[in-house]
Amino acid sequence: MDPKVVADTLWVLITAMLVFFMNLGFACVETGFCRVKNSTNILSKNFIVFACSTIAFWVLGWGLMFGNGNGFMGLEGLLLLGGADNSPAMGEAYKGAYAALNWTGVPMLAKFFFQLVFAGTAATIVSGAVAERIKYFSFIVFSFIIVGIIYPIVGHWIWGGGWLALKGFLDFAGSTQVHSIGGWAALAGVIALGPRYGKYNKDGSVNPIPGHNLALGLIGCFILWLGWFGFNPGSTMAADPEAISRICITTNTAAAAAMLSATIISTMLLGKPDLGMTINGCLAGLVAITAPCAFVSVTSSFIIGLIAGALVVLAVIGFDKVHIDDPVGALAVHLCNGVFGTICVGLFAESQWTPGQASGLLFGGGLKLLSIQLTGVVTVGLFVFIASFIVWQLLKVTMGIRVSVQEEIEGLDIGEHGQTTYPEFVTRKPAYSYVSIAERIAE
Repeated sequence: MDPKVVADTLWVLITAMLVFFMNLGFACVETGFCRVKNSTNILSKNFIVFACSTIAFWVLGWGLMFGNGNGFMGLEGLLLLGGADNSPAMGEAYKGAYAALNWTGVPMLAKFFFQLVFAGTAATIVSGAVAERIKYFSFIVFSFIIVGIIYPIVGHWIWGGGWLALKGFLDFAGSTQVHSIGGWAALAGVIALGPRYGKYNKDGSVNPIPGHNLALGLIGCFILWLGWFGFNPGSTMAADPEAISRICITTNTAAAAAMLSATIISTMLLGKPDLGMTINGCLAGLVAITAPCAFVSVTSSFIIGLIAGALVVLAVIGFDKVHIDDPVGALAVHLCNGVFGTICVGLFAESQWTPGQASGLLFGGGLKLLSIQLTGVVTVGLFVFIASFIVWQLLKVTMGIRVSVQEEIEGLDIGEHGQTTYPEFVTRKPAYSYVSIAERIAE
């Protein structure tokens, strides 16, 4: 066997395993940022979502995303992973069902696994934003739909040879394809659900609801940061020493810069350096650099990170002001910085790393690439938000999507699972009674 194919396959599978490990990172961050009484529920959702993603992507998503078809979606290789491998190693005359991936010579199952872990990441983003009030099985159904239908249709546009790819839209590792999709779907879910009980007062003021374990949140952030060294460099899908080295450094630099700027901005606005903001700052820098990581210099990645860190703090505060209740800051991290990172390609890309494409606006390329990136941001946002909102509304009128007020107050761990993460802890009696709750609802 060709040694290059062996090296490329090992690289793809190892980096895919790193991305798979990010599921633990998301579980830790989301659990740590939420309350004790919902921790089992958060852990369970983050655990089962990858099982949902695996089956949904295997049965339908893979074919819709990468199957040969039209500009909108794949039409070949649908319904269970199938179709002929079409890697270059098979020879030019060999035609398969998934021509959009014929640029990488690794076996088809390696391609499938790498793309699967990305799809699973998009689904788990939704979990944190809708935390602490969503019904467990409604979330599971939505996870099947986003990975089986919504994510792969957009994926066909961007990575499957669809209409955005033909226009020249660039999203190297998924600021739009993974993070914005998860963010738009989460935003639709948050609006459909409404805020948590007690989050906002009648006068519009905000009641902070701190998470129960920042240590767990920080551990999760480190796991995600490590996983991103599979997420971004792994998207080369080839063991290219120069490319993966540069992508590692642009990825790391953006994360570091964003941590610093988020810490500074949160101190200026909140009076003290907020660890939660610093954690989300790191993640914001990683999300923002995901699309442009292969197309920009290290200096540009530093600037992107600085802006991303400031943006995430402002977005967290801004969402609260308009009563969009996101317990973990997923919208600020993944939606806002997914959009920002995609736009950064149109600003900071350099033609030496974008074969066949013009440079971004700040490097003499004019508005061409930027306009293409903006087209992708708007069309993907509209499609995913509308499709997701329709799904959430259908679930609302069929299964229901929100737990009762009583269950929300007692905690989803007991109501949804009948168990707690920390059974030795003494449960404190709430400072309000169900009678007072009924009176407030009646008002």
